[in-house]
Amino acid sequence: MRLCILFPGIGYHCDKPLLYYSAKLARNMGYEVRALKFYDFPEGAKGNAEKMRRAAEHALRLAEEQLADADFSAYDEVVLIGKSIGTKAALAYREKYGLHARAILLTPLEMTYEHDPRGCTAFHGTSDQWADTSEIVRLSREHEVPLFEYKRANHSIETGDVFLDLDYLRDIMDKISHFLKSSGAGTSAGGSGKGV
Repeated sequence: MRLCILFPGIGYHCDKPLLYYSAKLARNMGYEVRALKFYDFPEGAKGNAEKMRRAAEHALRLAEEQLADADFSAYDEVVLIGKSIGTKAALAYREKYGLHARAILLTPLEMTYEHDPRGCTAFHGTSDQWADTSEIVRLSREHEVPLFEYKRANHSIETGDVFLDLDYLRDIMDKISHFLKSSGAGTSAGGSGKGV
């Protein structure tokens, strides 16, 4: 049995494209999917380090509450998929509970990398207004996390050009599919590289 847990972002719920299609892919590959619900974040967190820290701690608490009944020993493999603040919460949860799980980091934040990112792969838009691209690139290289970058894409990995956004989404889903198919014994999906 395999389990995939979705850790959403601030305002980026599990019914939005990156998480919705990731969940569909995982289900189609035989994963049981648990979609967490995050809510009641502090307002004005963007650009405010203290509020972002509080938001990350809040997300971790919500994850702990919603996963309190999880018996991870029943699964052969666990994959965490986080979006934005959810990337920080996913790695913090994994670390706190000693969970052997790989992770997909959709638009990680700099503070995501405060936790051991081994076994992760990351996706980032170069016009992400919530993260500094040069820092995300540096941290990904430093920690040997494969990073796929999408030109002119924002924090939702969207550009405003519908067809380009669909191309990006297709590329991301191809890479996530590869990651989900690969063995949990490995550390990440295919090598590092640029997105579309």
